Amino acid sequence: MFVAEENVDFRIHVENQTRARDDVSRKQLRLYQLYSRTSGKHIQVLGRRISAKGEDGDKYAQLLVETDTFGSQVRIKGKETDFYLCMNRKGKLVGKPDGTSKECVFIEKVLENNYTALMSAKYSGWYVGFTKKGRPRKGPKTRENQQDVHFMKRYPKGQVDLQKPFKYTTVTKRTRRIRPTNPS
Repeated sequence: MFVAEENVDFRIHVENQTRARDDVSRKQLRLYQLYSRTSGKHIQVLGRRISAKGEDGDKYAQLLVETDTFGSQVRIKGKETDFYLCMNRKGKLVGKPDGTSKECVFIEKVLENNYTALMSAKYSGWYVGFTKKGRPRKGPKTRENQQDVHFMKRYPKGQVDLQKPFKYTTVTKRTRRIRPTNPS
């Protein structure tokens, strides 16, 4: 007989699975804008330069977010420029044409206030952050609880969700299976 344990903590398992790269899972690609809480504008990838001065619907503010792990590791690429958002060893946010290095991978954290923070996967504790004027903050000067690192995901102006919501039906003993009729 199997006895279920109560109060099982899966955080350690999830953390270990998040760290590992996953070549088996289906890669997801999403298009959205990241609204900066401090600057009141959207993150822009302008080639090698990064800022948070983009207006809603700006072509440089449209970001392609790739996820390819069990957890929440993401790569963020500017749709217009094809440059990736990366953090170098000094903690500076830069754009790179090749996003394969660990410097271009971020861990997406959903905070208690429903904002999202992006922590560098290579430099733990360093976050993507911007000043009120939209200038990037260096990673070592950022903390999870600072407003500078809080972002909100928004769909670009005029764009609806690319992914349709998952439709499901509950099946019970009373539910009858409905067979499609063949139009003759």
